[in-house]
Formats: sequence, structure tokens, C-alpha cells
Amino acid sequence: MRAHRTLATSLATVICGTCAALEVGKKPDLPQLPGVPYVVHDGTRPQPNKVQTSGAVVVNAPSDAHILFNGKDASAWNNGERWTVRDGALVVGKGAIRSKKTFGDCQLHLEYRVPAGRQVRGQKGGNSGVFLMERYEIQIGEAHTNLTYPDGQSGAIYGQFPPLVNPQTQQGEWQSYDIIFRAPRYDQGKVETPARVTVLFNGVAVQIDQPLYGPTVHQKLAVYPADHPEKGPIKLQEHGDPIEFRNIWVRELDAYDE
Repeated sequence: MRAHRTLATSLATVICGTCAALEVGKKPDLPQLPGVPYVVHDGTRPQPNKVQTSGAVVVNAPSDAHILFNGKDASAWNNGERWTVRDGALVVGKGAIRSKKTFGDCQLHLEYRVPAGRQVRGQKGGNSGVFLMERYEIQIGEAHTNLTYPDGQSGAIYGQFPPLVNPQTQQGEWQSYDIIFRAPRYDQGKVETPARVTVLFNGVAVQIDQPLYGPTVHQKLAVYPADHPEKGPIKLQEHGDPIEFRNIWVRELDAYDE
């Protein structure tokens, strides 16, 4: 845990003081997160400050990018036929979809929206996620007016780190993620360096070169397994909600490894 995060959390705790428990409150049976006085999915954790933006930052795919969705079809995805392409958007259908191509270190751009008028409450109604290497989730949801536990809101590294701030615009508008991901490095079954991620949410930094505890898990503390692939697919989660996606592309960064 970084010092600046601990300091920011302490200041937020003072400012919020008696923040009410959200959804799950603080369950005593959930594991403690390292370096902070909170458990995994802690509903009493202070909410990130809101910042105003104009919404999605639309970035056309550069020449060396792999196009995962161009508004026309879902042919770049395994099980893509289970989702629907409508008005240039890829709409969540039945089950998760995974990119046919696999990636390690990468730069990912995607845009999403929660349909206007859909009832959203906590983790229900507007929930999805994008997984790097099929293992590391950046949460997708509605955080403009909806409240949930901070490590499960839009821009969070799910179950690990809330976003530094909340730049989400109103429901029904397009949002954007620009993600730089560095895969973990292993040596003889041991982690030499953890996975790291930077996330720009509507152009605003909400995760900055953040080391991860391990692959995403629910209601548990993440740990790294002994075996880990060098590459894995991008996964888009299905959580029963018709989240829409557009303009999804990925650049491989392995060639620029130090």
C-alpha cells in the first residue's frame, strides 16, 4: 500500500467521519485489507470525491492496435454471438465474452454506458467489469448517483483499491476507460513483481501504476497463484445488466518491455 493512499484515506476518514454503511456495511468475517482500516468490500469506507468531466474521451484506434469492437460485429470475441450489436454498440447478453487474442502488457481503450432510466441500486442494475488477462477486474458500473462499497464502484480495482476520485457522468451517457496494464513477473513459481495498472476514467487518473494483490476474487483477499500464464484474454463480464460497449481496442506493450 502506498503512503499517499494511506494519507488520503486517513484524511477522507476525518472528513467523512460518520459515513453511513452502504449495502454490506463492514462484515467482520471478511478479510482485512493491508495497510488500511477496512475489510474487503467495506461499505463504511469513505466514498471517493466527485470531480466534474464532460464524459467519455473518444480516442480512435492507432495503427498498431487490435480492434476488439468497431461497432459492427463481435467476431473478435469468443461467445460474442451471445451478445447483441445494436446501433453501433455491443450490448451485454448471456455469459461473459473473452477476446480471441490474448495479451500480457497492454494498453486498452473502451467506452461504456449504463442505459438511461434503468433502475440501479448498489451492485444491481448497472454492473459489469473488464478483466485484464481474464483475471484482474476494473469495475464497470454507475457511480454518478448510485452508491456502493468503494472497492466495487466504477474505476475500482475490484475488491482491492477504490478509484482515487469519481469522474463518472450521469447515467445514460458514455464513459471511457484508458488502461495501462503490466502483467506480473514470475521466477520459478514466485512473483518477482506484481501486476500493475493505471486507469484513466473519462480522462481522469483514478489508478496510478497501482500494484495489485493478485487476481480478482469476491469477498476474499487476492493472492497470486503459483502458476500464471504470460498472456490471457480481455474479458467483459455479464452480471445480468444490459451494459453497452463501443470503441474497444488494445495495443500490445510487450515489445517495449524494459
